[in-house]
Amino acid sequence: MLTLIGILIIVTIVTLLMMGKANPIFAMSIIPLIGAFIAGFSPSEVATFFESGITKVTKVAVMFLFAILFFSILKELHIFDPLIKRMVTLTKGNVVIVAIVTTIIAGFVHLDGSGAATFLIIIPALLPLYRQLGMSPYLMLLLMAGSMGVMNMVPWGGPLGRASAVTGIDAAFLWQHIIPVQILGMLGMVAFAAIMGLREQRRIAKAKLMGTTPFEQDCLIKDLPEDSNTEIKPKNFIINIVLILSAITCLAFGLFSAPYVFMIALALVLLINFPNPKEQMQAISRHAPQALSMVAIIFAAGAFLGILSDSGMLKSIAVDLIYILPSTWVGGLHIFVGVLGVPMDLFTSTDAYYFALLPIVQEVTATAGVSPNSVVYAMAIGNNAGTFVSPFSPATWLAMGLAGTEMGRHLRYSFGWIWLYSFYLLAVGYLLGLY
Repeated sequence: MLTLIGILIIVTIVTLLMMGKANPIFAMSIIPLIGAFIAGFSPSEVATFFESGITKVTKVAVMFLFAILFFSILKELHIFDPLIKRMVTLTKGNVVIVAIVTTIIAGFVHLDGSGAATFLIIIPALLPLYRQLGMSPYLMLLLMAGSMGVMNMVPWGGPLGRASAVTGIDAAFLWQHIIPVQILGMLGMVAFAAIMGLREQRRIAKAKLMGTTPFEQDCLIKDLPEDSNTEIKPKNFIINIVLILSAITCLAFGLFSAPYVFMIALALVLLINFPNPKEQMQAISRHAPQALSMVAIIFAAGAFLGILSDSGMLKSIAVDLIYILPSTWVGGLHIFVGVLGVPMDLFTSTDAYYFALLPIVQEVTATAGVSPNSVVYAMAIGNNAGTFVSPFSPATWLAMGLAGTEMGRHLRYSFGWIWLYSFYLLAVGYLLGLY
């Protein structure tokens, strides 16, 4: 009975999230509660499950709160603008260099883990350049999606934060082992960008014979605003850059707990850039909604995981799956799921992938002696590449509007390449001994 109820809870939550019929907070707090009562647990037992789950995710929620505020305020101060301007200047009208620069800029700006903010910063800056050179906006989105996908595996980004909430493993610890994958992944994206740049050169030459360009053929926006010569100078640029590098260094070497690192970093960035206490509170208020929405989702996930885990539902599902699956599959189930990570992004949301699927895979593979770390690495590395080709990512829809593109064509243009790129990332992780 526990297996059946547990599966029904998970399927219901995944279905509601996929169909957009409920927000994650409602789905992950109310559905497990109903399931627990049907299973015969008393209110006091459910309250105990809830408290256990909340305790497991508190550290992750605190890190998210301070990290999102920290990076959001830095973007408001235009700290990343000079890098983008300089990189655009260095392209000198070379299509291959523009493709490479697009990849590098997207990876750097996406250090905050916010896809929407990255698209808002980069697409308006690069779209006029793509129009000038005749390059397709779909190429820009493909290159951005690839580099943003690999850089999304930072501890303050959504995937590792969710994985940490599920497994109880510190997100900063998980990230320390993924850093080599990110470095090699970005190098792979740069090489891929060069190849796609050469391919785009041939497309431009072919389109020129017909009196058009790939940009004109693909972009729905016909009248782009002219480039503005006005440039907003960032405040306290050098000090803020040093602060960013210091925070990342502390995380990479595990000098302090991740929530404490971002708590200190936020305090310093407010002190440096907003000397007046009233201005500091106003800055926090401007970015609090985004931070609090993610924290609320993490706490709701804690309630969901606490009920499924402490009630015995997850263990029951795992035990029954072991009887069904061939014994040779159990030890490699996490890798198999990782290989299918990108297609799964088309059918499920990030919340459903990490909060519903990961716990089951973890329980099943544990019987074969697979560590939770290995499960997270395989599933996160395989899935993250497809984050920004998924229609379940709100940031992707934002990108469609900014770039004047269509979701269907974006999927046809990018899906195959991104899935292939995920195989490269999985191979890198395997060679590094992560699973």
